[in-house]
Amino acid sequence: MNIQNRAPSGRDDLEPLAPLDARLAATYEHVGAGIVEVDENGRMLRVNQQLCELTGYSAVQLLGRTIFGETHPEDVSEDRDQFQRQLAGEFERYSIEKRIARKDGGHFWAQVTSSSVRDADGRFLYAVRVQHDITNRKRAEEALARRMEEQAALFAFSERLQHCTSSTDCYEAALNAITRALACERASILLFDEAQIMRFAAWRGLSQGYRQAVEGHSPWTPDAHDPQPIGIEDVAKADLPDALKRTILEEGIQAAAFIPILQDGRLTGKFMAYHRLPHSFSEAEIDVALVLARLLGFSLARLAGEEARRVAERDARQLAAIVESSDDAIVSKNLDGIIQTWNEGAERLFGYRKEEVIGRSIMLLIPKDREGEEADILARIRRGEPIHHYETVRRRKDGGMVDISLTISPIRDRSGRIVGASKIARDITGRKLAEERLRESERRLQELLAAIPAAIYTTDAAGKITYFNQAAVELAGRTPELGTDEWCVTWKLYWPDGTPLPHDQCPMAIALKEGRSVRGVEAVAEKPDGTRVPFIPFPTPLRDAFGNVTGAINMLVDLSERKQAETQQRLLLNELNHRTKNNMQVLQGLLQGASRSARSEEARQVLEEASRRIAAMAAAQRVLYGTTDATRFSAEHFLGAVVETVQQTLPNNVRIERSPATGVLSNDIAMPLALILNELLTNAAKHGIEDPDRNGIRVTLNERDGEYELEVEDDGPGFELSAVQQNSSGLRLVQGLARQLRGEFEVTRAPSRARLRFATTSS
Repeated sequence: MNIQNRAPSGRDDLEPLAPLDARLAATYEHVGAGIVEVDENGRMLRVNQQLCELTGYSAVQLLGRTIFGETHPEDVSEDRDQFQRQLAGEFERYSIEKRIARKDGGHFWAQVTSSSVRDADGRFLYAVRVQHDITNRKRAEEALARRMEEQAALFAFSERLQHCTSSTDCYEAALNAITRALACERASILLFDEAQIMRFAAWRGLSQGYRQAVEGHSPWTPDAHDPQPIGIEDVAKADLPDALKRTILEEGIQAAAFIPILQDGRLTGKFMAYHRLPHSFSEAEIDVALVLARLLGFSLARLAGEEARRVAERDARQLAAIVESSDDAIVSKNLDGIIQTWNEGAERLFGYRKEEVIGRSIMLLIPKDREGEEADILARIRRGEPIHHYETVRRRKDGGMVDISLTISPIRDRSGRIVGASKIARDITGRKLAEERLRESERRLQELLAAIPAAIYTTDAAGKITYFNQAAVELAGRTPELGTDEWCVTWKLYWPDGTPLPHDQCPMAIALKEGRSVRGVEAVAEKPDGTRVPFIPFPTPLRDAFGNVTGAINMLVDLSERKQAETQQRLLLNELNHRTKNNMQVLQGLLQGASRSARSEEARQVLEEASRRIAAMAAAQRVLYGTTDATRFSAEHFLGAVVETVQQTLPNNVRIERSPATGVLSNDIAMPLALILNELLTNAAKHGIEDPDRNGIRVTLNERDGEYELEVEDDGPGFELSAVQQNSSGLRLVQGLARQLRGEFEVTRAPSRARLRFATTSS
């Protein structure tokens, strides 16, 4: 680089300047600072070798670039502003510290001094910028500032912890300190729960999805000894499970530190610091993090101790209040039997005031015939044995005796040595009277149950027989064994169809296992002599005041006589059904024969209609006599039988679609309803089906709001009831039968539908 001012050729008086010019050029190139000359736009006109070494670029690569293009974006504004003022002549020189880019992608800190070079008229020619590398100084300053910030964060955290009154306050203070001291944007605190699973206690800047995904992960086990901090400098390169790594990176976390939290030397959790870019955790940072963790652990332990103390004080106050306000007598004595404390309950129970008994022997309460009890009680207390619900008698101040229940526990000092006993005495006089009344009540109840002419027995909650009357013995043909027989008093059990019924599946067992009464079940008991008795059980659970099942009572009703009566009734019904069916078949045969021989079409139609009606009535009759109940019948069975009968009288291509029916109806409804259904289905088949391949008849029988509703619907055009009823004997029959049922009959068009509403009984 040439900086000399050469004279014209041939002038010997300037030759001595040549060595000096060379030395200046060498100095320019190798001086310990980068030098650049820039024009008024900041473009580099000339650079020295030192600047090339600082930036990593060659002179050719730098020339023509602007000084602002090579400046860190955060520093451009200030440098440009100063340079513009220099150009304007506000000053000839200025200095600035800024970051300059290097070819390798990094940067270095430089202290830049920019000086103006002007011509004789003061016009700006160029600026000389001398750039000293101050990177090491800056790093030292930044490290010092970081240490000062860390110390300030620790001090502020320590100061804040003194005023924290809850764990929430501690967590908030800790998150502030972590993000400040470790220069991170996000942080979290996780603690072991009762199941020893690491759970989030507090966090900042973390999504719910991330917390749910990583909760429970811990680099240490709960019993880890001397757990050490862990720093992950680059999550993408870390040895982590792929799913966990993906979750962390998707959260925008590139680096993280795991810092253990200990309380009294035991691992209780961790805090985490997160960085959005890869980060190298220095030894100083880790030391600061450990101090933060110790402060947090100490504070949480302090709060836990204070809470435990408050709870203990509260419990002590509550215990004292309970002792004083208790209805039970609560007394303490030493191992010599000398009374130490005496509450108001003891005053009420025994009649002595506190000042009358404290310091005296407990023997003043013990009757003469029971004085030996006290020596035995004290001996057991000295051995550390508690005494529970010891029932005895004690003497009151007025000389009267009182039944009491004693609970006695040893009293120990801080070293665990037994120094006395505490007694809780409860007046059980009322309970004793109640027990006597209960025994008397049970005696009368047993007498009453024994007098009932039905088999009755009881069990405990486990199903063991606890009581039975004589009728139970007679039904079972054997005497049950109390406390041994389980669930039932019978020898063997069967279902009504003869299938064996295991005892542990009998109604009584079900009632106890499921805690519910069982009704509507029949069974058969077999006696030891082989005879069988049909019966209905009525097992009912027995419960205590809290609703817990304590046992059950069962009554077995002998059905032998009823079964015989039902058999006789069934025989009569079968005979009646047989004769009625024969009569209907004869009548239907006569009508069909008359129809075939009728010469008049009108007469033939009348006879066929009559035959169909007889068939519908026969179908209803089959349903009536096919049930064991002589008064009621199944709506589903009835509808199916009548529809099937009518279907047989219609052409093969006419379809009747039937929806399931539910419920039961009284027998006096059957015949009118069968005739109505026959008329409506026949009418729909005649007038409501234009194309049998596409059209059909739909029938439903449903119960709604306490009434039954019969509907017959087709795809025909429908009709107006008032317009056709005078010419249709079938519809007049339907209306008459509807009135007989006290029902309402109506028809609609679009869709074509006939509807009958009637009560479940015709009466």
